[in-house]
Amino acid sequence: MLYIVQFEDKPDSGDLRTKLLQDHFDFLDKMKDQVLVAGSMREVPSDKPLGGLWIVEAEDEAGVREVFKDDPFWTNGLRASVRINRWAKAFPDRQTLV
Repeated sequence: MLYIVQFEDKPDSGDLRTKLLQDHFDFLDKMKDQVLVAGSMREVPSDKPLGGLWIVEAEDEAGVREVFKDDPFWTNGLRASVRINRWAKAFPDRQTLV
């Protein structure tokens, strides 16, 4: 099953984010079979990071939590909260013609 995982960062945590960023990227690379899409959510118009959004493949919510439990952003206290929702992709066989 597919899940949308939305992380909110703690306020004023930019320095911690910068410090942990490479370790976070390395973690995501190791989890690429389960974390299908990952990226930061950013404030408009400042482009300041506010958190993250992932699309995760897992059996259930517990499986999703297992995926991010060792993420350096999570284990080092950057994240203020997480929201997990199941995602039902529309048009799974849709193709775009260029």
